[in-house]
Amino acid sequence: MASTSHPPVAFSGSLASKTSASDLLRSSRNGVCGVPLKALGRARLGSKKRDFAVSAKVRKVKKHEYPWPEDPDLNVKGGVLSHLSPFKPLKEKQKPVTLDFEKPLMDLQKKIIDVQKMANETGLDFSDQIISLENKYQQALKDLYTHLTPIQRVNIARHPNRPTFLDHIFNITEKFVELHGDRAGYDDPAIVTGLGTINGRSYMFMGHQKGRNTKENIQRNFGMPTPHGYRKALRMMYYADHHGFPIITFIDTPGAYADLKSEELGQGEAIAHNLRTMFGLKVPIISIVMGEGGSGGALAIGCANKLLMLENAVFYVASPEACAAILWKTAKASPKAAEKLKITAQELCKLQIADGSIPEPLGGAHADPYWTSQQIKTAIEESMDELTKLDTQELLRHRMLKFRKLGGFQEGVPIDPKRKVNMKKKEEPLLPPGTPDVELMDEVEKLKQEILKAKESSGKIPESGVNEMIEKLRREIDYEFSEAAKALDLEEKFVMVREEFAKTRNSNDQSMHPALKEKLDQLKDEFNRNMSAAPNYASLKNKLEMLQEMSKAHKLSEKNSKVNKMKEEINKRLKETMNRPDLKEKIDKLKAEIESTGVSTVMDLDQGLKEKIVQLKDEMETEFAGVFESLGLHVNPPSLPDAKRKIDEFNNEITKVMEDVVSSTDLKNKIELLKMEVAKAGKIADAESKAKIQALEQQIKQSLAEAMSFPELKEKHEKLKAEIVETVESPEGSNGSLLADNDGSKPDVEVNVDANRSFA
Repeated sequence: MASTSHPPVAFSGSLASKTSASDLLRSSRNGVCGVPLKALGRARLGSKKRDFAVSAKVRKVKKHEYPWPEDPDLNVKGGVLSHLSPFKPLKEKQKPVTLDFEKPLMDLQKKIIDVQKMANETGLDFSDQIISLENKYQQALKDLYTHLTPIQRVNIARHPNRPTFLDHIFNITEKFVELHGDRAGYDDPAIVTGLGTINGRSYMFMGHQKGRNTKENIQRNFGMPTPHGYRKALRMMYYADHHGFPIITFIDTPGAYADLKSEELGQGEAIAHNLRTMFGLKVPIISIVMGEGGSGGALAIGCANKLLMLENAVFYVASPEACAAILWKTAKASPKAAEKLKITAQELCKLQIADGSIPEPLGGAHADPYWTSQQIKTAIEESMDELTKLDTQELLRHRMLKFRKLGGFQEGVPIDPKRKVNMKKKEEPLLPPGTPDVELMDEVEKLKQEILKAKESSGKIPESGVNEMIEKLRREIDYEFSEAAKALDLEEKFVMVREEFAKTRNSNDQSMHPALKEKLDQLKDEFNRNMSAAPNYASLKNKLEMLQEMSKAHKLSEKNSKVNKMKEEINKRLKETMNRPDLKEKIDKLKAEIESTGVSTVMDLDQGLKEKIVQLKDEMETEFAGVFESLGLHVNPPSLPDAKRKIDEFNNEITKVMEDVVSSTDLKNKIELLKMEVAKAGKIADAESKAKIQALEQQIKQSLAEAMSFPELKEKHEKLKAEIVETVESPEGSNGSLLADNDGSKPDVEVNVDANRSFA
């Protein structure tokens, strides 16, 4: 077949001299050679040759400021490069979330708010009550967060307001540039990677990123990475290894995303590849578990030289709910599973899986994210200083041995005696109560003898024996009480009242409590009246007396131990103060001056030396007073207790007068009327209500002021002031005592009569 040729298609404009890629391709199919495909297509369709022009318009788009803006703002939080990350400050403040075990704390907070509100509405002074409630709240918070159960730590680790990876990064780095993509077609937002600097040292950071609200969590897939995320982390590991950047990983994920698409894309292979690669990297690696570290999804970026955990973080192979569902067929057993799994930072440090625990503030990391970030920064610097001292081979061996020693055991090797002593003793089964009184009295008598011997020999009182005896006596008394209730036919009534109380607690109905309390009080009165008729009354009485005696001994021993500790601490502090170089030098100098005079008695010294002695004495007394105050002790001069007693008597007299005035009919009616007006006015009072309330308050204050202006009270007040001033200024009060404050001034003693004393 003869070959035919066609002229090429003519283009106008800038493409006229160019030949398209398709025109350069020649086809030999069906014997056609050297013919452009487009021309061949037109020839077959029988179309005519036409001239046409191709033009393109460039759409105007916003200019990208990459990699940094022309005029960066140096005061931007997180550094001048923080604009490269899509992670921006939240426009709306996160809503506070209260966990179940924190509800008692919320009740205390509500009480504080209610008292403050009442103080604002009534104008009365409730500052003492507010301070007391705030102290109680702080103590309750401390007690709660120092005795957390494993499941409570799991709930804190999952707290929605817990700071995320990028929150910590922008708090600890001076500069940070986020690096995107796995170079295979996708950028997984559940894993964030980037370069950053801490104190001038560059690091490669990578970590799981959860969202700070529902919208972000959906975008970040709740911190559960796909294979693309692990491959992005792998790419950055190779990059860091090539350039010598130490790697820091942050773990906070429930696990890798386990959907069908992720499995098709090789989720397991991606995790396994990361595990193998991390063991061969020649740069130091530190991993920090900042929330929950679940299964292989956490381990894929967790094969490090050092694994550190925040105090309330957890690290597990299966979540407590999944473990409970497998072993006990119900997720409700998750608290038991959390305890058995040993997943908290404290347990994992004991098992040497984690290398250290990073402290958190009371209330969890979300209570003070910046402080938590600074603790992480300190831990990173300390660990990195340790790891950078190792050469490459030592570093690789260090990482290998960390994981090789996990879970190791050897059969047939005798236990070290020291470890055997520290092992938990097997708990002996408790014997049923009902021990005869004679045996109990013998045991108590033996314990008394041991305590007496310990006192005589200045040894330690056997506290464990006293505690065990108290516990035993309590069990015996509980048993005797139940037997007495049975004998008096009151057991069923107690059971019924107990069930009613349980129902009321479950229903949260507070209206039933007063009636139930009254019923319980009546039942107690009946029990106490008929107690002497019970057949075991004598035994119960004896055991109660023994318990009282043991409790008293226990309190005394505790008090003595505290006193001894305090004495040791005081002696230690005073010795340190006396051995201070400046004080020692002054004392030695003064001694030398006295010896140089050759005078044998202090009375014969000249006035200048006497003044120096008094000055040094005052200085030492001030130093000693400071030592006592630092230990929470207040030094009272010998002459002040008598004055304090007189002041207390005078205050009691004033209180009695005020109570008599308040209980008078006229003033009592005014107080009731004031309460009604305040309640009626509510939060927003009109002008008329405010005027009424102010008028009533003025009348009440005036009545109290008139009551306080009795001539007898005024005379006693003036007399008491004169006595106290005379006592303070007397030589006995100022000589040889620690009367002066730290600044050397004498204390001002004043009796204040508070006309606004709470009388409601």
